[in-house]
This record gives sequence, C-alpha cells and structure tokens, in this order.
Amino acid sequence: MTTDLHGPLSGYAARLHATVGDRHHVASPLGAWLLLAVCATTAADHDPAGAGLADALGTDLAGAAEAARTLLDAPHPLVRSATALWQRSGRGDVGSSRWRAALPRSTEVGVLPDQAGLDAWAREHTDGLVETFPLKVGPDVVFALASALATRVSWATPFDVADARALGVDSPWAGKLRRALRSPGQGHRCAIVSTTRAGDVIVHAAPARTTDGAGLVVLSVAAAPQVPPAEVLAVAYDLSAGAADGTQPAGARSLFDLPLGDAPLWTVREERVRTRARDGREERHHAVLPCWSARSDHDLAAPTLGFPAATATLARALATPVDRFEARQSAVARFDRYGFEAAAVTGMFGLVSLPPEGVARTAELRFGHPYAVVAVATDTGADGVTGPWHGLPVFSAWISEPEDLSEADAVER
Repeated sequence: MTTDLHGPLSGYAARLHATVGDRHHVASPLGAWLLLAVCATTAADHDPAGAGLADALGTDLAGAAEAARTLLDAPHPLVRSATALWQRSGRGDVGSSRWRAALPRSTEVGVLPDQAGLDAWAREHTDGLVETFPLKVGPDVVFALASALATRVSWATPFDVADARALGVDSPWAGKLRRALRSPGQGHRCAIVSTTRAGDVIVHAAPARTTDGAGLVVLSVAAAPQVPPAEVLAVAYDLSAGAADGTQPAGARSLFDLPLGDAPLWTVREERVRTRARDGREERHHAVLPCWSARSDHDLAAPTLGFPAATATLARALATPVDRFEARQSAVARFDRYGFEAAAVTGMFGLVSLPPEGVARTAELRFGHPYAVVAVATDTGADGVTGPWHGLPVFSAWISEPEDLSEADAVER
C-alpha cells in the first residue's frame, strides 16, 4: 500500500467527530472511509461526484481504491473486516465486469438482502457486537454498500485496580465510581506531552497480546478540561502515528522539568531510591483510568463526509439512477481491566421515489386441462426487416397427457 492513510484518516475523523459533537460516543472513521474508498474504484477525478469523493477521502481516487483493496484483501489478524455491495433483484448485474474486478476481492457482491439478512450480516462480521444493521431496508432501496470492522483483544498485561478517588479530587467521576484502573508497573506506556494544539496532555498506551506478530495499541489522551474535544481528538490522532512503534512521543516532557506537587492532570512526587539511571535521575509513570463502554449511532448525511458523492458515483457505475441516499454507522466499544473490544457497521443506501399507492390485480393462469401449443419462428435482420420465416408456425400440439417434473430438473442448476 503506497498511500499513507494517516493524514487522510485524521482529516476524515475530525469531520466525522465534529458532526457528533462532544457527547459520549464511539465511532469508526476508518469504517466510513473504507466505504467511500470502495466507491472510488469506479469514480473519475474530473467529474463533480468524483471530485467530491476525492475531497472527502483526502487523497486521490486511485490511491484510495488501492488502499481499500490492500487493507480488505489482507486483513489484520486482530481486526475483522468486511465490505458488501448489494443490488435489488431485477436491477441487472451489480456493475460492469471491469468495475467488479476492480473491487476488493473480499467484497461480497449480490442481491440486496431483506432486513433479517442485513442484521445477520452485521452480527456475523462483528462477532455479535453489532446486532442490527444501521439502516432499515424498504422497497425504495435499490442498492446498498456496507462495511464492518471489529476487534476483541486482551491486554498483554492487565491493569491493576485502584480506588476511584485516585482519579483526583477535581474529577467529577471520583465520587461516582468506586474503582478505577491503574496501569501496571511494566508493559504499558505513559507520558506527559507538550503539544501546540492542546498544551500539555497526558498519554497512556495499552498494548494487546500480539497474534503472529500483529498487535493493537489503545491510546488514551487527556488535556485540560477547557480544551475543546475536537482538539484533543486531533492530538490523539497525531500521537497515534508513533504509538504502534512504541516510540517516545515528540514533545514528551521530563518529570525533572516539572514542579513537584499537584497539577490539574497529574501529581509529581520525588523520593530517594536505588537506581541505575546514568545521571541518577529515574522517571516513572503510572496512569489511572476508568473503565468505559459506548454504543452510538451516527447519521453520515453531512456533505463533508462524502456520502452524497459516493452515492452519485455508485449510481452511475450501476446504471441505476437514485433520488436520494441514507448513510449511517452503528458502533460499540468496551474498555476494561482485561481487554478492549469494538465494532462498527457502516451502511449506505441508494433510494428511489416509489409511485403512489393504487390497486393491482394479479392473474395466475392455470393450464390445468388440455390445451394447444404452437411454436412460431422469428426472423428479423439487424436492419429490422423481417425474413420469410418470420411468424411461421413451425410446430403445433394439443396437450392432453401431462407429465410430472423429473427429479433432475427439480434441482437448481
């Protein structure tokens, strides 16, 4: 994968979280971004929809499509991923063969399921964490695109248990909770980091147990209470770039440059110890965090999130005009002493306006007694001129001895 996704994803995350606001929530910007990137396989940079899609993705369409194929066709051992493209039965094939070949190999392509089928897809691809699809299918839905991401990991080193009062006398949670989590003596990483966007922040990184050399690190970042959530999230995304490598964050402050005593985000104390530090000054960090869980449902209709452009792009590829779209994401997460789990399902529908309701009659014609059959030839040239065979009855029959359907023909082929 040649496209560096950190910048595009950071930008997309800022826009998505901005639409949610500062309420308690969880989301997967990557899940929504992947859905747009799948649409990029057929978009053209020069048309308005393609340009809007590229703007939302934060990178060129070819690079986004390549990144989506790489991520989805070589999934992370600790992160389940899936995408699907469905079209209503009777609307023809799902796109041209050329475009279908450009989709990630793992993308499921087929007929639009009913609501039970969509809900089952969400459960299957999130290990049951997301129980229902984020959108309700109706007769006006002509196509759907979906993505799912899920993880369930255990910490390499579990947290210790702390009295919730260790969250600090100024914490609004200290009096509401009984117990909190304390980072263990080894295995977790903590730092105080100076940033230009949010001032001094505190950082905690908890690594999960690795599988085949692949891991997951959950980064927690807190700033002073008056710093807007958008700025803290942006700093967290900035710091996440180095979290996977376990490197000291840029701007990490030495504890010996900080005054002793209490600050809004930390307490620094000093004691005499035996140490092998070269200058005789050893730095130790601990973090106290609460357990938390979140369940959220997000409307992704804002133009800045790219789904209007993605719908127009997909409608063109499928040769299926649409009148409007819906896009939503359902996300869940839990962070506790022993591990972390999270999942998100993102869905997009292309919809058409239905004709007004009326009355329809359907006749089922039953050939249940002897009847006539005539086989008539057709003979029409490319120029529309009919030939001598056109309209000629070639065979005819009177059917009075019917036969049962054979066992061989009763099986679908």
